[in-house]
Amino acid sequence: MILFFALLFVATAIAGFCAFVIFWPLTLVHVRDRHPAITAQLGAGAFLKPAALGWLLRGGYRSVRDTSLSGLATPARISLLVIFGGLAMAGLLWLFSELM
Repeated sequence: MILFFALLFVATAIAGFCAFVIFWPLTLVHVRDRHPAITAQLGAGAFLKPAALGWLLRGGYRSVRDTSLSGLATPARISLLVIFGGLAMAGLLWLFSELM
């Protein structure tokens, strides 16, 4: 039963990945088109750059005061947190099942 719940957490992480793949590119296109200072900060090809993902996780988009940017970046941030949380919980449950 524990491994079943671990598999459900993996499925949750996959769902988070699907949402991330939708919202993060849209966020980056919006940043590229309307915020050249942030584009220079994140650099070219920022999709999987650690600095860009850190900017997203820290909520750096909130300092810009652009509601369109917030509307795109917030779901991307939540989905990234869901990916990390789902994989962490699946790993913990797997570890727990190995110890039992």
